[in-house]
Amino acid sequence: MYQKFIRPILFLLPPERIHRIVAAILPALFFIPGMGWLFRKYFQVNDPALEREVFGIRFPNPVGIAAGFDKEAGLYNALANFGFGHVEIGTVTPLGQKGNPRPRLFRLPEDEALINRMGFNNHGVEAFVKRIKKNRPRVIIGGNIGKNTQTPNEKAVDDYCYAFEQLHHLVNYFVVNVSCPNIKGLNKLQDKGELLKLLHAIQEINNDKLTPRPVLLKIAPDLSNQQLDEIIEIVRETKLDGIVATNTSTGRENLKTNNDTIEAIGQGGLSGKPIRDKSTKTIRYLHEQSGGSIPIVGVGGIADAEDALEKLKAGATLVQVYTGFVYTGPSIAKKINRAITLK
Repeated sequence: MYQKFIRPILFLLPPERIHRIVAAILPALFFIPGMGWLFRKYFQVNDPALEREVFGIRFPNPVGIAAGFDKEAGLYNALANFGFGHVEIGTVTPLGQKGNPRPRLFRLPEDEALINRMGFNNHGVEAFVKRIKKNRPRVIIGGNIGKNTQTPNEKAVDDYCYAFEQLHHLVNYFVVNVSCPNIKGLNKLQDKGELLKLLHAIQEINNDKLTPRPVLLKIAPDLSNQQLDEIIEIVRETKLDGIVATNTSTGRENLKTNNDTIEAIGQGGLSGKPIRDKSTKTIRYLHEQSGGSIPIVGVGGIADAEDALEKLKAGATLVQVYTGFVYTGPSIAKKINRAITLK
C-alpha cells in the first residue's frame, strides 16, 4: 500500500518539505487515544529471540533508525510505535545552525537513493535537552554529536565535549560523527592523530561520570583497508564501545540515474541501495580484522529484510535504516524483525 499509493503522493513534494510535514504530523497522530497501541499492535514484533545485549544495553530488537531522520529530537517516541528498537537523534551541535543552503536533499527514485548536503542543521544541544526532558523517551535513544560548521577543526574537541556533557544524562549511548561529507573539513578529523585527541577527551569526561555511556564512532564507507585498520587500533586504544558503519558516501558509483541529473545535484552524501555493498564490505572487513571483538552497527543500503540479514551475517550486531524507511515504508522494521525470527 505504501509503495503503490502513499509514496507517490509524498514524492510529489520536495523531500525536505515532506520530511517537515511528516515530522509535524507523527507526534500529533499519537496524541490520539489508542493510536499508539494500534500502531504497536500492527508493527511491533515481540519475540525474545530479537533481544540483543550490546555495549551494556539490552535492545528489544536489533533494528533502529539512523541519525538524520530525527534531527531535532522530536520523533523518537513516535518512531518507536513502528517497531524500532532504538532511535539515533541528531546530529546535534553545541549551537543551533541553519545548515547548508537549500535545496540540499535530493531523491534518486531509480536507485532508491538520496543525496543530501544538509550540513548539520539543528536547533542546538540546549533545545535537545529541553525536548528530551519534556518527552521522556520510551525507546532507547542514541545521541549523534558533531561540531558547528563555523568551529575550526583545532577547536572541534570543545564542541564535541560540550554536546557530550550536555546530553550525557539523557541518552543511552553516543555516536561521534566525524565522517559526514557535508561539513567542510570534517573528514580531516578521521585522521589518526586528530581522532585520538578527540576520543581521548570525550572518554576522559565519560570516565569521570557515575554512569559512563557507551561511545561509538561513525565512519565513512569510502575508507581504505589501511584506514580501517587504523580505525580498529583507535577504537581499541580509546576503549570505544563500537563502530557505526557506515555514513553516506561521496562516491557516485552504480547509479542508474543519468549523469546530467547527478551533476546538476552536485555535492552531497549518497545513501540508499547504491552504497549497500560498499557498507557491507566495510562491516565484514572490520568484523574479520577485529576478530569479532568490536560491536558494529550496520547502516547503508538496507532496503528490505534480506539486506539487513546480509549486514548481520557480515558481522553487524545491530542495524539502522533511513533511506530504506523512506522508500520501503513504515513496515520495514517489522519485515526485518520477522525475518530474523525465522532464520
